[in-house]
Amino acid sequence: MRRALVVSAFAGLVVGAPLAAQAILDRSVPPTPGPTPAIVVPTWTRTTLSNGAELVVTEKHGLPLVAFSIQLVGGADNFEPADKAGVADFTSQMLSEGTSTMTAEQLSEAQQLLGTTITSRVGGEGGGIGFTSLTASFEPALALVADMLLDPAFPGEALERIRGRTLVQLRQARDRPAAIASNVFARMLYGDAHPYGRVVTERTVQAITRDDIVAFHRAYYRPGRAVITVTGDVRAEAVRAAVERALSAWGAGGDRPAWKYPAVPPLRPATIYLVDKPGAVQSVFAIGLPGPPRDTPDYYAIEVMNTLLGGLFQSRLNHNIREVKGYSYGVGSDFDFGRGPGAFRAGGGVVSEKTDSALIEFLREFRGVRGEVPFTDDEILQGKQSLVQSLPRRFASVNGINASVAAIFTQDLPSTYYQDFPSHIDAVTREDLVAAARRYVDLDHLAIVIVGDAAVVAEPLAALGVAPIVRLDLDGNPVAGP
Repeated sequence: MRRALVVSAFAGLVVGAPLAAQAILDRSVPPTPGPTPAIVVPTWTRTTLSNGAELVVTEKHGLPLVAFSIQLVGGADNFEPADKAGVADFTSQMLSEGTSTMTAEQLSEAQQLLGTTITSRVGGEGGGIGFTSLTASFEPALALVADMLLDPAFPGEALERIRGRTLVQLRQARDRPAAIASNVFARMLYGDAHPYGRVVTERTVQAITRDDIVAFHRAYYRPGRAVITVTGDVRAEAVRAAVERALSAWGAGGDRPAWKYPAVPPLRPATIYLVDKPGAVQSVFAIGLPGPPRDTPDYYAIEVMNTLLGGLFQSRLNHNIREVKGYSYGVGSDFDFGRGPGAFRAGGGVVSEKTDSALIEFLREFRGVRGEVPFTDDEILQGKQSLVQSLPRRFASVNGINASVAAIFTQDLPSTYYQDFPSHIDAVTREDLVAAARRYVDLDHLAIVIVGDAAVVAEPLAALGVAPIVRLDLDGNPVAGP
């Protein structure tokens, strides 16, 4: 009854409002856009510590907060043995499992008392450890990081717990079409010999020993490949002194990777790779091929082109397949820019009965950006504005600033990268967009991975005649099929 009375009272206020106020709420008149957000890139100081690690400090006063991270250039792709895939991730997880002086529980309690959480990770091409804290807690939190980084205990019982949890996650992933599609897609593009094609399996997880973790930790966590970034309510000179003290036992050494990846397998003619998932109500698509590295001269043209193709919610792919056709809750595309040939990938989940129809629409939109459907002025403007106007929020928090500044030094970007970004985007022409699409959205060599109910989708897909169909199991191995 109270809710009904409140709603009625509010309705009365709206009905009885002056006409001028009602005009302000007129939904038939589009609101006037506000000014374009300004990009304010902070300045920083850059020094080298006595052990060879780089230290980058960005002062941002106003709130008593500090973001700290040790970013390591290179990751599992560079330092992980192929037959021990997963050891990098295990090592990063086990940094929080205790040191020679503190148990895992004591480490956790110490972080809670400081009001912070220390996180660590190792990805394919980079890793690190860091935290966000109050300024007053910065040095005590830094001391915890130093203890975890330099003196981890790697207890055997923690290893077995992490192993068991990982095995459960891997088994669960075999029931998730999206995870299956991602793994199979990587293997079809890069094969087992390329780091981009490797995946963690039950076999590799079972093979990991404590000695492997100790060896990875010793080889990987070296200051010669470290970029330490600190952002917040601090003074640069005081930060340097604090970091030097905390990491005084971190001996010099370690080189950055040369980024010499093995050659990608030769491109194959466009093929549909069908993975049977009986009873699946959706088919998950992963369509693409190896793309360029991050340092390609076409980077800005690709960014704008892909934003229009599948990066925005109102992109061509999502507008067509979700909004117009109603085949999906959402589809998109991206370029996985890395130091090597990261993949161009488009896809998403599609209702099973429309799998063949959705594939037609994916290919239609690919042909469109290659020149069959010209980009309009409004479309290009929207894509460019989306990219440029997303930049200011990167610098709205100490965490955002810290991550953005770290990217400059870990990815070898120009120091003026963010200031120059709008002009580079603005310089992209319609011809540049089409040229990028023709170069990197290669219709003749697409790997079309579809995970779905073969009993429902195989025959309609074959009837399309767009590409031969190869049947694969959940791991991407060929299987006999009709």
